[in-house]
Amino acid sequence: QVRLVESGGGLVQAGGSLRLSCAASERTFSDYVMGWFRQAPGKEREFVASLSRRGGSTVYADSVKGRFTISRDNAKNTVYLQMNSLKPEDTAVYYCAADRRGTAMKFAAVEYDAWGQGTQVTVSS
Repeated sequence: QVRLVESGGGLVQAGGSLRLSCAASERTFSDYVMGWFRQAPGKEREFVASLSRRGGSTVYADSVKGRFTISRDNAKNTVYLQMNSLKPEDTAVYYCAADRRGTAMKFAAVEYDAWGQGTQVTVSS
């Protein structure tokens, strides 16, 4: 089972930027479809973005489209989430997720079988 460790969260003012990183333990990292999810207090975990194995295809939630960018560096076993123009409603714990079953990008949390511990992102108004 791949182990995932997120970093890069923090406190930022509205309009600011953060870049989250997720480091994977597996040398076969390129076999995994990767995703980012977030969970705000009192809300369900929601999809943010997904990325294909080689990084050629991406998909985003409508709420972050045009502001967030998911990318990966398979040589470093790392996936990133660049977050620009942050809004207070982006405040949440952000989780990266991985799955090696199939090649299609995945939107639902149940489709991923490995998760990181999460990193807190707080956007002040």
